[in-house]
Amino acid sequence: MRIDASVTVDEKVRHLAERLTGPQFAAAQAAAINDTAFKVRGVMVATLTSAFDRPTPFIARSPKVLQATPENLTARIIPTLDARGVWTPGGKIGVDPQHVLQAQEFGGRRADKRSEVALRRAGILPAGMQTAIPERPYPGSDDGRGNLRGAFLSQLISYLQASGEQGYRANMTGRRKAQLRNQQGIGSIANRKVYQTTLGVRYFVAYGRLRGGRGRHLAPGVWAARGTHDSDVAPVLLFVRLAGYRPRISMDDIASKAQASDVLARRMRYRIRQAAGV
Repeated sequence: MRIDASVTVDEKVRHLAERLTGPQFAAAQAAAINDTAFKVRGVMVATLTSAFDRPTPFIARSPKVLQATPENLTARIIPTLDARGVWTPGGKIGVDPQHVLQAQEFGGRRADKRSEVALRRAGILPAGMQTAIPERPYPGSDDGRGNLRGAFLSQLISYLQASGEQGYRANMTGRRKAQLRNQQGIGSIANRKVYQTTLGVRYFVAYGRLRGGRGRHLAPGVWAARGTHDSDVAPVLLFVRLAGYRPRISMDDIASKAQASDVLARRMRYRIRQAAGV
């Protein structure tokens, strides 16, 4: 969203403006534009918080103000700016908040997450599908806002050999997988009844009816197995068809709700009087 100095002032304020030097007048205009931009940003954050179900602070507070200057009398409110006013591609697990908000404003599908790109590149996520967490999240996997925790997701990507990174985020070794699984023989040797039991967890990919074979009775996605003979299974991350979003927010409505034009006119009068010393 852009805010500039396209506003008229009354005759009295115009006379005050004529008493200012060019740099003074430009500085007053820039200050008024920035006042308005921060007002609109506050309304935008409130709208994002109320329009969505448990939005993450990363998304809800993503709009940032790129302030106007006397040399450039235009302020921008952009979701992908960091605190320095520098364009960024987003931070949380590769999500660009501008892509998320564009899908919510104009409708259509959301852009792939970095984790989805990694899973697709590894041949795990089928074409035409994205990921979603189950209605009942796997214990310890979610952040309480409908997303997988970053640390858990990194471990899962590493376990599935889908990580393209080095160091501590590199793909998990077989030894580390065995430690994570912690499979033990439980039972009585004397009675020759010893059952291989997973005390930790083993992850596996099922494709359901998409490909058949083992796991065809399960929904497509990543599953966790534990217990005797890995018989206790639960979904961790589901593969779902690309979904389209219906428009849920409108930047025009946000600007109207913030009364941006009226605020700009008031702040312009105030900043000109302030600069003129009256």
